[in-house]
Amino acid sequence: MSRTRWAWTCTSFIVAALVVLSACAPAATPTPTPAPKPTDTPVSLPAKEPFVFGVVLVGPYNDHGWSEAHYTAAQYVEQKLPNTKMIWLDKLNPSDRKGTTLDQVVSDMIAKGAKLIFTTSDDFVQETRLAAEKYKDTIFVNISGDDAMTGKAPPNLGNYMGKMEYGKMIAGCAAAMTTQTGKLGYLGPLINDETRRLAASAYLGAKYCWTTYRGKPAEDLKFDVKWIGFWFNIPGVTLDPTKVSNDFFAAGVDVLMSGIDTTEALVVAGQLHDQGKQVWAIPYDFKNACDEKPEVCLGVPYFNWGPGYVRIVKQAMEGTWKQHWTWDGPDWTDINNPDTSAVGFVFGPALSPEAKAATEKFIKGLADGSIDLFVGPLNFQDGTVYLKAGEKAVWEKNVWYFPKLLEGMTGPSE
Repeated sequence: MSRTRWAWTCTSFIVAALVVLSACAPAATPTPTPAPKPTDTPVSLPAKEPFVFGVVLVGPYNDHGWSEAHYTAAQYVEQKLPNTKMIWLDKLNPSDRKGTTLDQVVSDMIAKGAKLIFTTSDDFVQETRLAAEKYKDTIFVNISGDDAMTGKAPPNLGNYMGKMEYGKMIAGCAAAMTTQTGKLGYLGPLINDETRRLAASAYLGAKYCWTTYRGKPAEDLKFDVKWIGFWFNIPGVTLDPTKVSNDFFAAGVDVLMSGIDTTEALVVAGQLHDQGKQVWAIPYDFKNACDEKPEVCLGVPYFNWGPGYVRIVKQAMEGTWKQHWTWDGPDWTDINNPDTSAVGFVFGPALSPEAKAATEKFIKGLADGSIDLFVGPLNFQDGTVYLKAGEKAVWEKNVWYFPKLLEGMTGPSE
């Protein structure tokens, strides 16, 4: 056999043997990729998407009243709950945004990622319900409504409100302790259960402090209510709150309490004060409202929506939110605690030390339960019985729903 043939034969044999051996051998284990060496540059991870919530305001976000209080609460949520983002629209009313519907606003907010939407007026009650029925994967919370209590609400709609009745009682007490004429005015918005019960609360607080601390007959206290027709001035639609405020003072009122979202009562009182008149005012809704004219401001009952907003947003983020109708009261250990109290009262610079001391005593009585103003005998303005002698109001029944003003008050109930 030649060397060439022998070499080829041997080579063929070796190749065949290798093929057989490789077929029988286990599969090779892939070589692991070496771990990267540590560096000083941090690894960039994708950012977690923020939880987006919407806030729909009926008035301007900076109205120094109702709408600004809600806007401030939404900012509070962003401060307290990391990775949350507010989107908002203000002035959703027939005057400022003609033709714009809540449904359009909600649709836009959902498109921008909103998982929860606060609608912050009882003017939005019906539209919020319709929106909740349409957008079933979005949580809606209507401020001041009661659809969740009455059973009208779909499962993704709840209600939230603060017990401002206490704030109005305190305001009434401060007014009664200050007035020199015994004539108090109440500048009201539109007329409904909410506005009637708040005006009545102010009257009850005023009457208690007038008779108890000042020792004067109840019949000597005059409490007049005028309604402008909406929560703030809409030219050509409502009465002008500036004119109504001037009319109050011209009629002898020397303390004017406001129930509207804006500060006309305080502004007019300030103008008269600058002319040498001895008049005062109590604004509403917003903690810093006295800043408008501190010289005449006796104090301000205000909503602190922040704690409630945080609780609701946190539940929505965690997936634990359930339909609710919630009516939060003050934290009586400290009604001005920004983290716990749903309503509060800030004493104004114009309140005298004596009047302040009496009002503080009144607050203490409300806190410990020794003062309960919704107890009979109380009659409505037309003489019909509201609460019989010794009868205590059930708040969800007798206070939330308030069909008429009380005896001792003047002004229309409807």
